[in-house]
Amino acid sequence: MEGYHTFNKKDTFNKKDAFNQKNILIVEDDQDIREGIEIYLKNQGYVVFQAADGIEGLSVIEKEEIHLAIVDIMMPRMDGVTMLMKTREKGYDFPVIMLSAKSEEVDKIMGLNMGADDYVTKPFTTMELLARVNSHLRRYGKYLQAVGGRKENDKVHVIGGLELNEETVEVSVDGKPVKMTPLEFKILLLLMKNPGRVFSADEIYERVWNEQAVNTDTIMVHIRKIREKIEINPKEPKYLKVVWGVGYKIEKQ
Repeated sequence: MEGYHTFNKKDTFNKKDAFNQKNILIVEDDQDIREGIEIYLKNQGYVVFQAADGIEGLSVIEKEEIHLAIVDIMMPRMDGVTMLMKTREKGYDFPVIMLSAKSEEVDKIMGLNMGADDYVTKPFTTMELLARVNSHLRRYGKYLQAVGGRKENDKVHVIGGLELNEETVEVSVDGKPVKMTPLEFKILLLLMKNPGRVFSADEIYERVWNEQAVNTDTIMVHIRKIREKIEINPKEPKYLKVVWGVGYKIEKQ
């Protein structure tokens, strides 16, 4: 396999680190690469499904419970970015790691903006890929626990990889803690408790400051700072969106 890592039996993790009975989908048009990755994922105790292109990948997703997908960008019939976009449109929120033979930044940004969780450039080592898989499955497991426990604990709000805990006054993005000022936290809390709802600057001011809005320019400043802290690319935000002429909202994931 030209330009691709040769799999080595030494490139493995201890099985005790594996997450048994987790289903992983490999979408890759190169059969040798698919089977090579499958060998090492199965060695870690994962259940593996294969697909040769995006169309086959979507078919597997609709039939099986998938916990993580490894998706190549360049494939025939349906490329990886199109498949990713359709996967997110259908409401599937499991982690997706994109693969590409290219190293151009535009590919990475495009994939991440479409809902990818990570990006690995070929050639890569098995150790690197397995580390990414394990890391994202840990985060996804925590996310599912948080979502499953919402009825018991309505103080934890999760939108995609963004999590806010009212009780501990903590915010994290993809498992990484984010420092917020008290006002930033209150604004983000208001928006996250009402995902998809658009709040005007006046309404945000009155709800957070508990007084009639007079000058709301400060809201724009706080929104910009929040974006810088929670977004991968603040100029093309995934979470905190502006509805021009109306206000701000946290996008539903």
